[in-house]
Amino acid sequence: MTASSTRRTTAARSRLAAVGAIAVAGALLLTGCGDQTESGSGNADTATPVAAPLADKLPKEIRDKGVIKVGSDIAYAPVEFKDSSGKTVGIDPDLAAAMGKQLGVTFQFENGTFDTLITGLRSKRYDIAMSAMTDTKDRQEGIDSDTGKKVGEGVDFVDYFTAGVSIYTKKGDDQGIKTWSDLCGKKIVLQRGTVSEDLAKAEAAKCPKNKKLSIEAFDNDQQAQTRLRAGGADAGSSDFPVAAYAVKTSGGGNDFQLVGEQVEAAPYGIAVAKNNTQLRDALQAALDAIIANGEYDKIIKKWGVEDGAVDKAVINGGK
Repeated sequence: MTASSTRRTTAARSRLAAVGAIAVAGALLLTGCGDQTESGSGNADTATPVAAPLADKLPKEIRDKGVIKVGSDIAYAPVEFKDSSGKTVGIDPDLAAAMGKQLGVTFQFENGTFDTLITGLRSKRYDIAMSAMTDTKDRQEGIDSDTGKKVGEGVDFVDYFTAGVSIYTKKGDDQGIKTWSDLCGKKIVLQRGTVSEDLAKAEAAKCPKNKKLSIEAFDNDQQAQTRLRAGGADAGSSDFPVAAYAVKTSGGGNDFQLVGEQVEAAPYGIAVAKNNTQLRDALQAALDAIIANGEYDKIIKKWGVEDGAVDKAVINGGK
């Protein structure tokens, strides 16, 4: 989500994303983040298997450790978040666990604020970043999307899902907001470094001087939701799966409502350092394997986000 080191950031491009309701299995709760956790939802099928057909594709140092360290902002339900027991769950942890079976390693999720994940990847704190991060040319090239200046080497992405951006308001009080242009004269809350923030800034630049769009950015999406819930803003914005999940679960479904259509449909990618092509290619092979064996579809269906599914793993498919 903004510098190029953000999660879901991209230059503004209008497009409709997958439309569909989020159907979440179980009564999972939005809770606070911990410091570190391993991937998987606690199901028996998330354990690393004895036989790992793609283990030889990994770099030797990772294969020897048996662990891939994952930088992730674990506060973005239903993509990655903590359940009521404190376990990291969601789309990304489930996909990572399935890929781990193919590679013979455990994906260890480590919590961090979204706009520091690529920096953590560059400093080798993490092996990869997997956090509903939009694959964009700016990120691939290490360009700060705000200034247009190069701020780092950039990263490669293994694309694994497609999602757009949505606006939501307090339930029963949409303030007349249906499109991004309706936000002029309003206040919007969102997560720092996201596509939502990019879109809001682009829209603010178009608003007349007497109808300014006020933007309040937070470290995570839950803080933005809290602000809107308390009446501190007119609208919020986040990736569609996240906005839809908040609408479904917050206040038992009584706090928020989606308004208008999704825009900015783009791929989520697993970020890997440019110089780590062997790891990148191993991840691509593992993702293709779980797409082929049906595990990918099972996970996507479990979280009710079938319309965002991909049929193959693509390297750097973002624009």
